[in-house]
Amino acid sequence: MRLLTFHAPTGLKLGIKTERGIIDVAAASTALHIQHVPATFEELCSGDAVDLQGLHQLVNAAEGKSGDWLLSEDNIQYGPSASRYGKIICVGLNYRRHAAESKMPVPESPVLFPKYANTLAGSGEDIPLPANATQYDYEAELALVIGRRAHNVSEQEALDYVLGYCNGHDLSARDLQFRTSQWMLGKTVDKFLPIGPYLVTSDEVGDPQNLSIKLWLNGEIRQQSNTSDMIFSVPYLVSYLSQYITLEPGDTIVTGTPEGVISGYAQPQWLKAGDQVTIEIGNLGRLTNVLR
Repeated sequence: MRLLTFHAPTGLKLGIKTERGIIDVAAASTALHIQHVPATFEELCSGDAVDLQGLHQLVNAAEGKSGDWLLSEDNIQYGPSASRYGKIICVGLNYRRHAAESKMPVPESPVLFPKYANTLAGSGEDIPLPANATQYDYEAELALVIGRRAHNVSEQEALDYVLGYCNGHDLSARDLQFRTSQWMLGKTVDKFLPIGPYLVTSDEVGDPQNLSIKLWLNGEIRQQSNTSDMIFSVPYLVSYLSQYITLEPGDTIVTGTPEGVISGYAQPQWLKAGDQVTIEIGNLGRLTNVLR
């Protein structure tokens, strides 16, 4: 299942991508008389575990039917495929070749830092570049969303706690990031985590350690790797974090970027207003944003 959020006058609404268009979950559940269906991403993730049964029932009921609840994807404005109320935990230096280009040792434990709800943006949304920094860099990253409360889970069972995966763009202001030993400032600028366009449920993704990961800057391929180059795998990260932090449904983990970032160039040409960045990981669709 491909879940998404989209903007409406009442706020962000939950949608489901189908071959015929986008199902407006709230409108369709009313029209088709399907009860107990979440209307927003936050409602979907409000319990101890995400229950997709109502959404599957809605998709089955909508088959072959039409109404104003079936939207053209060309006419929606995506929101982020993540909860504004969940934790956002990012992993740094998690690809071997990226650590090498950064001239940093391969970490012995995951390097962790937070992002916050102010950083979230949807595919197609313009990303403003504030004037108080200059060294703007891209980072294509596999993001995952937790679907069950996870505390002290084993690596072997960790994937059972993942609801799904999406493209993430961990934008960074390097001059702010390395102003001090703490990375937070350069990572938490407004809208510096576009995520989407879809959250693809785990059953449709398969092995998260065998996904192609690509990034284009103005149509030129800049990052081209595979999640198999991760130092700490998705199961390891979920298990590791759950030893210290109880992970809740809707929490997002952003798993690091491969080689090819601008800061790895001998003469970096930083991102600037007007640049377009597109990210495609596995079968998760394409996340595209323009910098302003």
